[in-house]
Amino acid sequence: MREMLQDFFANEPLDPTEAARRNMRPQLRKRFYARAHAGESAPFALLLDGRAVKTPSGQPLALPSRALAEAVAAEWQAQDGYIDPAAMPLTRLANTIIDGVAPAPGPVAEEVAKYLGSDLLFYRADGPDGLVALQARHWDPLLDWAREVLRARFVLGEGVVFVAQPEHALAAARAAIPSDPWRLGAVNVVTTLTGSALIALAVERGVLSVDDAWAAAHVDEDWNMSRWGRDAIALERRALRFAELQAAAKVLALA
Repeated sequence: MREMLQDFFANEPLDPTEAARRNMRPQLRKRFYARAHAGESAPFALLLDGRAVKTPSGQPLALPSRALAEAVAAEWQAQDGYIDPAAMPLTRLANTIIDGVAPAPGPVAEEVAKYLGSDLLFYRADGPDGLVALQARHWDPLLDWAREVLRARFVLGEGVVFVAQPEHALAAARAAIPSDPWRLGAVNVVTTLTGSALIALAVERGVLSVDDAWAAAHVDEDWNMSRWGRDAIALERRALRFAELQAAAKVLALA
C-alpha cells in the first residue's frame, strides 16, 4: 500500500496545473480495491478494503475527524476504473499536511506571514474606474475586518511599488495564523492560491466563503477577461486551482 502511494503521490506539487501535467505522462493504475472508507476511531484512518493506507513518507494517512476521513475516502471511492491523483486534491493536501506541515509547522507559518508584508489586498489600481470600484467592493470589507477583529491596520498603495506595513499590524495579523497543523496547512494553501494571507485568514475564521474568496483573489483577472475575452487553457487551469481551494476549505470546515 505504501509503495502504491509513493508511486501516485510522492513529490506531488501543490500547483494543480503542474500536478495535472505530470499525471498525463504515466499510465494510471487500475483501481484495485472495492471499498474506501474511514476507520472507526481517532485518528480516523483511510481504509481500502479494510487495509490502512500510508502517505508517501510512510506515515498513516489518518485524519483528525471522521467527517474529514469520510471526505477523503469519498475521493478514493469516486475513482472509476483507474486511480487519478489529479482528481484527488483532498488526498494530496492530507498527504502534504501529514508529511510536510505536522513535522515542521514553523516554516509553514512563516511562509504565510511573509504574504502579510505584501498582501494582494494592499495594492490598488489607479484606473480604470470600474476596476478601482471592483477592488474596493471585494477588498475593503476584508481590510475593515482585519482592522476591527484582528486589530491590524494596514497601509494601501497604488500600482506595484512596495509599501512597508506597520509592524504592529503585521504582528497582530501573524497572531491569527493557526498553529494546528491541519488548519495551518489549509491556510497556507489558500494563501498560495489567492496571493493573500488575509483572504486565507478570513476563510479560516468563516468570514469568507470559498466562492467569495475566489472572486476576491481574481478581481484583476476577471476584469481583464471581461474586456479581452476568456482563454480556454487559462479557464482549465483556474478550475484545477479552484478544486485545490475547495479542498483546503473542506479541511478548515471538517478538521
